[in-house]
Amino acid sequence: MSNSIGRDVLHQSLLCSTVFEHQSKRHSSGIPANSLFQAVSINQLAGASAARKSPLSTKFYGTSLNARPKMAMGRHRPVLITPRAVLAVDSASEQLAGKFNLEGNVELQVTVGAPTPGSLTQVNIEISYSSNSLLLHWGAIRDKKEKWVLPSRQPDGTKNYKNRALRTPFVSSASKSFIKIEIDDPAIVAVEFLILDEALNKWFKNNGANFHVKLPIREELIQNVSVPEDLVQTQAYLRWERKGKQIYTPEQEKEEYEAARTELLEEIVRGTSVEDLRAKLTNKNDRQEIKESSSHGTKNAIPDDLVQIQSYIRWERAGKPNYSADQQLREFEEARKELQSELEKGISLDEIRKKITKGEIQTKILNKHVAEPTEKKYISVEPKALTPVELFVKATEEQEGDSILNKKIYKLADKELLVLAHKPGGKTKIHLVTDFKEPLILHWALSKKAGEWLAPPPSVMPAGSVSLSGAVETKFTTSSLADLPYQVQSIEIEIEEEGYVGMPFVLQSGGNWIKNKGSDFYVDFSYESKQVQQDFGDGKGTAKALLEKIAGLEIEAQKSFMHRFNIAADLIQEAKEAGELGFAGILVWMRFMATRQLIWNKNYNVKPREISKAQDRLTDLLQNVYISNPEYREIVRMILSTVGRGGEGDVGQRIRDEILVIQRNNNCKGGMMEEWHQKLHNNTSPDDVIICQALIDYIKSDFDISAYWKTLNDNGITKQRLLSYDRAIHSEPNFRRDQKDGLLRDLGNYMRTLKAVHSGADLESAITNCLGYRSEGQGFMVGVQINPIPNLPSGFPELLQFVSEHVEDRNVEALLEGLLEARQEIRPLLFKHNDRLKDLLFLDIALESSVRTAIERGYEELNEAGPEKIMYFVSLILENLALSSDDNEDLIYCLKGWSNALSTSKSKSDNWALFAKSVLDRTRLALASKADWYQKVLQPSAEYLGTLLSVDKWAVDIFTEEMIRAGSAAALSLLLNRLDPVLRKTASLGSWQVISPVEVFGYVAVVDELLAVQDKSYDRPTILLARRVKGEEEIPDGTVAVLTADMPDVLSHVSVRARNCKVCFATCFDPNILADLQSNEGKMLHLKPTSADIAYSVVEGSELQDSSSANLKEEDGPSSSVALVKKQFAGRYAITSDEFTGELVGAKSRNIAYLKGKVPSWIGIPTSVALPFGVFEKVLSDDINQAVAEKLQILKQKLGEEDHSALREIRETVLQMKAPNQLVQELKTEMKSSGMPWPGDEGEQRWEQAWMAIKKVWASKWNERAFFSTRRVKLDHEYLCMAVLVQEIINADYAFVIHTTNPSSGDSSEIYAEVVKGLGETLVGAYPGRALSFVCKKNDLKSPRVLGYPSKPIGLFIRRSIIFRSDSNGEDLEGYAGAGLYDSVPMDEAEKVVLDYSSDHLIADGHFQQSILSSIARAGCEIEELFGSAQDIEGVVRDGKIYVVQTRPQM
Repeated sequence: MSNSIGRDVLHQSLLCSTVFEHQSKRHSSGIPANSLFQAVSINQLAGASAARKSPLSTKFYGTSLNARPKMAMGRHRPVLITPRAVLAVDSASEQLAGKFNLEGNVELQVTVGAPTPGSLTQVNIEISYSSNSLLLHWGAIRDKKEKWVLPSRQPDGTKNYKNRALRTPFVSSASKSFIKIEIDDPAIVAVEFLILDEALNKWFKNNGANFHVKLPIREELIQNVSVPEDLVQTQAYLRWERKGKQIYTPEQEKEEYEAARTELLEEIVRGTSVEDLRAKLTNKNDRQEIKESSSHGTKNAIPDDLVQIQSYIRWERAGKPNYSADQQLREFEEARKELQSELEKGISLDEIRKKITKGEIQTKILNKHVAEPTEKKYISVEPKALTPVELFVKATEEQEGDSILNKKIYKLADKELLVLAHKPGGKTKIHLVTDFKEPLILHWALSKKAGEWLAPPPSVMPAGSVSLSGAVETKFTTSSLADLPYQVQSIEIEIEEEGYVGMPFVLQSGGNWIKNKGSDFYVDFSYESKQVQQDFGDGKGTAKALLEKIAGLEIEAQKSFMHRFNIAADLIQEAKEAGELGFAGILVWMRFMATRQLIWNKNYNVKPREISKAQDRLTDLLQNVYISNPEYREIVRMILSTVGRGGEGDVGQRIRDEILVIQRNNNCKGGMMEEWHQKLHNNTSPDDVIICQALIDYIKSDFDISAYWKTLNDNGITKQRLLSYDRAIHSEPNFRRDQKDGLLRDLGNYMRTLKAVHSGADLESAITNCLGYRSEGQGFMVGVQINPIPNLPSGFPELLQFVSEHVEDRNVEALLEGLLEARQEIRPLLFKHNDRLKDLLFLDIALESSVRTAIERGYEELNEAGPEKIMYFVSLILENLALSSDDNEDLIYCLKGWSNALSTSKSKSDNWALFAKSVLDRTRLALASKADWYQKVLQPSAEYLGTLLSVDKWAVDIFTEEMIRAGSAAALSLLLNRLDPVLRKTASLGSWQVISPVEVFGYVAVVDELLAVQDKSYDRPTILLARRVKGEEEIPDGTVAVLTADMPDVLSHVSVRARNCKVCFATCFDPNILADLQSNEGKMLHLKPTSADIAYSVVEGSELQDSSSANLKEEDGPSSSVALVKKQFAGRYAITSDEFTGELVGAKSRNIAYLKGKVPSWIGIPTSVALPFGVFEKVLSDDINQAVAEKLQILKQKLGEEDHSALREIRETVLQMKAPNQLVQELKTEMKSSGMPWPGDEGEQRWEQAWMAIKKVWASKWNERAFFSTRRVKLDHEYLCMAVLVQEIINADYAFVIHTTNPSSGDSSEIYAEVVKGLGETLVGAYPGRALSFVCKKNDLKSPRVLGYPSKPIGLFIRRSIIFRSDSNGEDLEGYAGAGLYDSVPMDEAEKVVLDYSSDHLIADGHFQQSILSSIARAGCEIEELFGSAQDIEGVVRDGKIYVVQTRPQM
């Protein structure tokens, strides 16, 4: 089953490459937290004492170290002498100091020749990059100083660079370049360098910092120094502890002891005194503790190694919390008291040791909460002490109050940098604070727009600053705040001048530049959002505080999966409080872990059962959230699938025990199996499932080693990754043929154990957990008993048995039906409280994953399959997706649509393919909506947390895409892509839908979405290829064609604008054609459309000038005769339809009034009144609106200065107007006299709703689309006047738009119409999906022909209400397409309803369909005849009756 490992385990498609991290030049502790509890396991220590001599001689664990039990147990340890993260060098003649993979597959290798007495130290640098301009930018480090020195001995061609560094040219040979440096100064301890390609100004750096080569100490120097033996013992102990307290042979013990001595000698040679060494190894507090515990031990006679073991037991039983320093000391003393109590009972030390081994010492955990029956409680942890920088932040914030603009703390190795910007009294102040001990320089500038470096004016430069070209350098100074007992380095900058938006900077220390992950630091002066977590519940932003907390805990989480899962469990409540985005943050973090973007294990030995227990704790909490918060179920499922099942006690411990069984049964105790055994004992991970499968595949392939590597590599495990484990796997497997059967048997059994812990999506272990298991097996799962889940559905075990037996079948239909039936059976149980709910969830996740796997395996079946078979598979995987989704109403209706499509295909209905295509389009929209949800909820968290954790940019960029691929949606999309061309061919749909057939020449430009470029002006004829077109966009100036894969309505705003402006507009359904068009980006094409197709060709040579001239003639712009006539207030606030004239209202109102009494009685015309031209201006001039008028005047001046943000402000200001009493009375009178309901009769609030709707219509004069459209054609925006047409809303069953001349073909003998369910806003607005479309010959109105069935998922429905329609003097000007630019606003908000077409009469009932469509076509003919010209007509259908709500000339 190697092909399914990537799904059975954590999805591991992303790989984190190993990098060498640059650290600061100060020594930093590499010791993990809670180091007291990293003792050898109890069995190991106790057993060692009883059965054999301890692995440590008195040199390692003698008198001087026996008194170390009070070593710190918290997050911080005394600073120890540990190897730095540099290129370390051994003392052999020449050693590889480091090998790096740089950007662009460039490799760098550094070797160092160790000096002998009287010789030179040689540093050889080789890089797989050849350039004549390649330079080594370098210097040396002498003694303990940080600043570069420039050695006197230099290679040929070396130049001094500003007395700061040396620059030496490389010698090139073939594809590589070389340099050899010789060091003769014995005081030089290291060489640092960067590499520069001077011609390209390209730098090669070590993860954004310098390469640091540590040089070996010269032997003659070491021979002249010595180090006290007690310090060597201490250092040897610390080395042993850091390496996981391994069992050494006498030879290894001796080597370790001498290595410890060498480390200390090197420190002394470099200038560290013996006293400093002693202080570093045992600081003052440690010495005090040693002294106290020695006397205490004499008095009480309890050996400290037993106290240490008992402390470990107490800590483990308490859940391995992170104790504060005081808690650690209390815990140690409590452990001593417990053992002392046993001793006072007369029990000997040997008996106490045995009782400890068996866990029989009574233990009372301090501070542990009283257990409650429904939830586990863990030891309370004291808050972590604030760092000096955090204390400085707190004190500064208390002083500055609410004026904080921005605050950020950067981690710089083991130190911190605070940047705090605030604005007291109109001035901008910036504090920079750091706990760096070394001198530090700020290299900074100011920005008036993001990204620029501007030289700050002298007035803002702190004292002592040095002005450079375009920047300033300022030294940090030591400072402190009153009453705070520490000092930090800081700089304060004060800026009085306005206009600056930020401050870029970098730091310099000891000749080295310090940057923010390779980029400049930047202080933003804009206000930081102060929203609380819950404000992000609408899907915007991130749960920022939670993500920052996660990032702060990542160092702790890197120690092991146990640490990570326990931290995640501790954060669940905080995630719950933050809402959906809180759990999105947890999911993103767990996903980064699962895809190996985060470190799995770092210098920490942890038992598998401890990992399993931590998993169990986390998944228990997630189970509780799943029940108590149904709105988060889908995200919780995804988190569970990344974490794995876990389990108490034995479940995890079996991983350790059973690998020994495999080795013993099959006599394979050395080589790769022993290395894997050591890795499993140290820290098991999901990688072990893949390693186990790789071994099985290797054995099954008749011991072909390439099969082993193929399985590993296919699942993201490289040789480098195997070597990166704390217990590295160096060897390849090498088994004998006589071991084959036994290994396959035992590794197969072992795989079940590994998956039981690590895989949330493994079907076999999930079924076992639900149905129960008991085994007396051959060393595997021995004594394990899992009880079956009670109250499972009848016949369910048999169904799971069937699934298990057929899970590998090549013919997958029966399997898929069984898997989905099983999911349907347990679905009701997933919404009820159940102690074993977690097991049911993991079973459902495994069933879901198995459906995806089976579908992918069944793709071959579909190669020669007909559309019915593909549709059947589509319905299966759609059902799988619906069963995994919270908000699945749309998916369910899509599923019903596919069921109907299959039925119609079997009945050989004429339009079955056309109907199936509409269901396919709707399903695609549902998938797009799902993807948008992922993007909206998950991607911002991925980007922010990815930045905080330095996750690879490519992994962050494709985070959402990979999450989608991990589910059913990706497989469904593939099937839809396969089915689409089949349906289009069957339905004779072709590759294009031409909305506006205009022949054009233009240069191809590819854009992601039309909305992003709608305000752009192209300076040459341009054919836009836009991936997304919603329907409400403007078409940019200079555009001659818009081609898209999207499906805007033929009657959407952008479609109407395209036809009116003579722009070619079409949808292309063939991805191959689109790809070919995109490949011509920048070239000129000739587009020649018909009603159903577009022919295109590249324009070359002499054609270019002719085509450009032709386009220019067409694009001269609107006629200069197009002009607006300003309308005046005619003395009336409201008029009836009988009074509609050109001086009072627009064409929309006049046309509807003209129809009244002239159309047949079977066509209804709604009653109308209007607020005529000039009413807005009259209301604005009323004394009650004086303040509004004055503000609008200022904003119009702002707009005249090209500040387009004023448009939004103007709209908001218009909404502040108050209604004069006369307006209210006149409108009330006219509406009531016309038989319309008066909103005020239902209360004052209803009138206020109506008044707000009227103001929104007026305000739409200043929407961006309308403003730029009028300006584009040089219409005076001030002359645009807005009447408001008032109509009663007909609560429609259907809405339609008619073109009495087919707009695609220009055929005047044919009516084209579109119909939607509910209100017409979904037809003319930016609502996704297609309407039902049909054509009808005017000479045969009883025979409409359906062109396409509806795919719109949403319908709008409203109560009896009033709509206020825009009716401006700029909408129907000849030569200017102004229709649809302004808003029509209903008094009440329409309800969005997810549509079910399966039972809709217009779709399912052929007679009803023919009747309604024919009536719509007849109405179009009647109105066209009445006006004597082609018309665009909007109307609705209510209870079978046709109503027309507006009409205008078709353009």
